[in-house]
Amino acid sequence: MPFWTTVFVLCAAWPSALSVTRYSIAEEMDRGSVVANLAADLGLDPGGLAQREVKLDIFTNKKYLDFNKKTGELYIVEKIDREYLCPAKPTCFLKLDVIIESPLRIFNIELGITDINDNAPHFRRDRVELDVSESATPGERFSLPNAVDPDVDINTIKTYKLSVSEHFTIEIQTGSDGTQYVDLVLTKSLDREENAVHNLILTAVDGGVPVRSGTANIIVRVQDTNDNPPRFDKQIYTINMTENSPTGALVMKLNATDLDEGLNSEIVYSFTLYTSEKTQDAFALNPNTGEITVKGTIDYEDMKFYEMHIEARDKGAHPLLGQCKVVVHVTDMNDNYPEITIQSVKNTLDENIPVGIVIALVGISDRDTGDNGKVSLSIHQPMPFILNESSDRPMHYKLIVSEPLDRETVPEYEIMLIVTDAGKPPLSDNETITVHLLDVNDNAPQFPQSFYTIRVMENNAPGALLSSLTAFDPDLHENQYLVYFILEKEIANTSMSMLFSINPENGNLYALKTFDYEIEKEFLFHIEARDSGSPPLSSNVTVHIIIVDQNDNAPVIVSPWRAHGSVVEDKIPRSTDKGSLVAKVIALDTDSVHNSRITYQFLQVTDATLFSLDQYNGEIRTMRMFSYRDPRHQRLLLLPRTTGILLCLLQSPSSCPQWRLQ
Repeated sequence: MPFWTTVFVLCAAWPSALSVTRYSIAEEMDRGSVVANLAADLGLDPGGLAQREVKLDIFTNKKYLDFNKKTGELYIVEKIDREYLCPAKPTCFLKLDVIIESPLRIFNIELGITDINDNAPHFRRDRVELDVSESATPGERFSLPNAVDPDVDINTIKTYKLSVSEHFTIEIQTGSDGTQYVDLVLTKSLDREENAVHNLILTAVDGGVPVRSGTANIIVRVQDTNDNPPRFDKQIYTINMTENSPTGALVMKLNATDLDEGLNSEIVYSFTLYTSEKTQDAFALNPNTGEITVKGTIDYEDMKFYEMHIEARDKGAHPLLGQCKVVVHVTDMNDNYPEITIQSVKNTLDENIPVGIVIALVGISDRDTGDNGKVSLSIHQPMPFILNESSDRPMHYKLIVSEPLDRETVPEYEIMLIVTDAGKPPLSDNETITVHLLDVNDNAPQFPQSFYTIRVMENNAPGALLSSLTAFDPDLHENQYLVYFILEKEIANTSMSMLFSINPENGNLYALKTFDYEIEKEFLFHIEARDSGSPPLSSNVTVHIIIVDQNDNAPVIVSPWRAHGSVVEDKIPRSTDKGSLVAKVIALDTDSVHNSRITYQFLQVTDATLFSLDQYNGEIRTMRMFSYRDPRHQRLLLLPRTTGILLCLLQSPSSCPQWRLQ
């Protein structure tokens, strides 16, 4: 239930007297709750308040209270939060004036706001991480953050509690201002290897009713100290391995462990002074991984077992170490590889070397005995070479050419000779003989095709490039350097070299003159490509030059015949019937068939209704009967032309045919 108290203070006499009335209420009272009956407390008549103007003046930016003019009660219109209204203050008052008109009276009201336990303690940081060395001694203290509670008096923080821990407790200190501070105290020595992290809960409890509390997680990480030496799982390791193990082969991997962490647990492996230099020359020890690998030659005939004394040392400020011994027993095997000796080798051969020629002498051997010393020799893959064993010298062979060689097919041979013993498992070795083939001039030049047809447009410019006739020779050096010639052939007492020329170095063919289709239509001759070998080889190709016609000749009228520049005149009776043949014009063109196809047409005619012209045969016929109105002279201007559109009119309009009507 809300509560309040009232205190009256009389400050002056009526009517200008000011009185102070004090009330006290708890914060967070509900809206509508009555604080006091001011009319009764101030000695006012409730019945007269309705006619008098009453005003409530509150000295805050928020209206928390109001006055009922009918009942004279002061009531709450907005919940009051003491912590908001008076933050960080032990006491809290809300001041207001009650002003009544007619007559004017002013009453001062002070409303005391008392605290209730409406706020729980809370930590500014709900997670606290501490790093504590495992070497810390009991009694060491570590400051923890304190909680805050905006409530006051008994409702604020009363004490702190720590979750159950066998290693830690808390001590509470009170400052001069009453603030409580918390220290975490170590009560028992820590062991990181046993428990690396301690999770604690710190609880702040207030004194209100009901009690409220807040918690923070305290994470204690135990920092390692170097208190554990590295340990091997065995004191002595025994390993069996075969001799001649390849360099880098893994013998074994040591694995020492250290319960510490960080640098205190990082281990470096090394040989001790008890390990002989010969053993250290044969084996390598990786200082970081503990891997033992083959470093030198492991030979059973030299050493039958090895002893390695190894220590593991951590990287702590004061390092600790552990030791072990590794014994390696070597197992004997077929450990001597057969050998190849090559004598009198010929590394360069002419490609036409005869079959059966010896190009190398080869000897084989093996230091082992019994089956391990029995060896055989072979060529790695099929080649034009064979091995013949010498009858008088065992384990000696002749390397012989067995097939014809061709440099253009295979210019070089890598002959791998493989020698293998009969051991179990067998051992083998190999040697490679490189044979280079020298070129001989055994290939004639070759043209890509045996017959070339080249079309050349007439009226070409002298010196024009016609084509490039390039041959190929697979030989080398001077045997592939080619020279080109035109094989001489006369046409009408004219040498081909007068008409054409060829670049002797690259085979470019040129025309030396301008050709006229109407005079020369084609040429046929041969071109030879000759290499520079000794003796030289050559081949030739046939060249067919076809002169392509251009429309470079105008049609010539051959019928009816007339002298150059004259006009053809003919007399036609007026009685000539319709459709009668008046004349037939014949023109000829010396160009090729395509360029000499002639058509005929009128360029000018006196009367277009009188005559018709067949455009293909040149026949002129009457289209109607003549009348007395028709002029006596009819001028017909004809144009014979080809697809090239070359006109007689362009040569001389006066030379075209004309007819006259009689």
